[in-house]
Amino acid sequence: MENTITLPYWLFIILILFALLLLLDRVLLPGMRWYLQRRVNRVIKEVNTRLDIQIRPFQLTRKQALIDQLIFDDKVIEAIKEYAKVHNMPFELAQARALKYASEIAPTFNAYIYFRFGYWFAKKISRLIYRIRVGFYDDNKLQDIKLNSSVVFVMNHRSNMDYVLVSFLAAEKTALSYAVGEWARIWPLQTLIKSMGAFFVRRNSRNALYRRVLERYVNLATRAGVCQAVFLEGGLTRDGKIREPRLGFMDYMLRDYHPEIDRDIVFIPVGINYDRVIEDKSLTRRLNPDAAKRSGWFVIKTSIRFFFKTLMMKRKARWRRFGYASVNFGKPVSAHNYCHQQQIDFSQLDQHNRFKFIENLSDKLMHEIRQVIPVLPVALISEIVLHNKSQWKSELQLKTAAVTRIKQLRDLGAPIDISESACEHVLTTALDMLTGRGFIGFQDGLYKAEKESTTILEYYANSIVHWRSDCDGLDDTK
Repeated sequence: MENTITLPYWLFIILILFALLLLLDRVLLPGMRWYLQRRVNRVIKEVNTRLDIQIRPFQLTRKQALIDQLIFDDKVIEAIKEYAKVHNMPFELAQARALKYASEIAPTFNAYIYFRFGYWFAKKISRLIYRIRVGFYDDNKLQDIKLNSSVVFVMNHRSNMDYVLVSFLAAEKTALSYAVGEWARIWPLQTLIKSMGAFFVRRNSRNALYRRVLERYVNLATRAGVCQAVFLEGGLTRDGKIREPRLGFMDYMLRDYHPEIDRDIVFIPVGINYDRVIEDKSLTRRLNPDAAKRSGWFVIKTSIRFFFKTLMMKRKARWRRFGYASVNFGKPVSAHNYCHQQQIDFSQLDQHNRFKFIENLSDKLMHEIRQVIPVLPVALISEIVLHNKSQWKSELQLKTAAVTRIKQLRDLGAPIDISESACEHVLTTALDMLTGRGFIGFQDGLYKAEKESTTILEYYANSIVHWRSDCDGLDDTK
């Protein structure tokens, strides 16, 4: 006689789900992981044959291994002990917090996502909005950088598009690792950014344990030769001027640097500029302390509307609306050569003297960045209009002053890429962009800066303010 066992439907469904999960875990996932890893390895092998700076083994280390390396680092262990003592807590609890920080910082670089998706996305977005221009100053020196050097791109920070633009332009040379602010720690953007090799940073954090974990990651990555991109200003400029350099990241890279035995750290200055910065109004709005803070929903709604409106435009209309985005790569600065010139060893200096030399090096890098920031038409026209803001001027008068200013800038050695044949068209387009956005008033064939738009015109003019040694040529409008 057969025995029949009756199960409730809900229990039967649970058993089926468990069986499927077991099948997925034991059979399908291992095969999928093998397949994906094979594709990743193929991409790494392919791109390493054409990259000037190859992907480092440190970048391919599993995230858990990076976390363990940070947690068991001697200096991190000392920081954990000190943190536990100061906050009167068990060592295990302090260690758990360090583990949380390490997990937050450590990236999960995926070469396939970086070069197959990230490069494509950065390229499409950049070209969707802007006309892209790129320049190299002493490109031979870039090619002469030793292959085992740690290369660090140091840049001015004008827009969040900087991440996308430089990643796209540098993708034929290397895979960049960025420090990204907490603004991007939202799902699924957070996962995507980490898979691109970026790591998150809590800016202005005063937590000694967190700072130590971050310091050790940056130091380890630099010593391992990971190519990094750093905004020395620490954050976006709000008034258009280059901000003073923040010394924290430079100190993390150099505090244990032995010029005689460590690989060279080569800093490459990068100057970035835009005819139109997407966030220009929100950035200049923050200059007003009385301005009400915008809600997250307003930001999301505005961003989506902007994206779809831009997407529906024809390419030429988008380019007329946004103009040029330009990037210049400057002359490399070697930490090894700097140490020899100054006759110093960073690893042997106390904190006071170390920061003195780091500040000196940072100022030198900021000067080199200023020298290669592109002079673009909108910045030029903004400068001319502001200098004559109390008077109505004709288009011919403004263009005459602009041409005179271009000659002056070229004599000063400024990086300006406006040919004589295209000058008329380029200046007309820049003037139309500013007039169309309501920043410049137009009446009876004459132009004048709108009073309420002075701040934003200054924002664009300030991108080239370091070349404004005098105002000769700006008032040549009579």
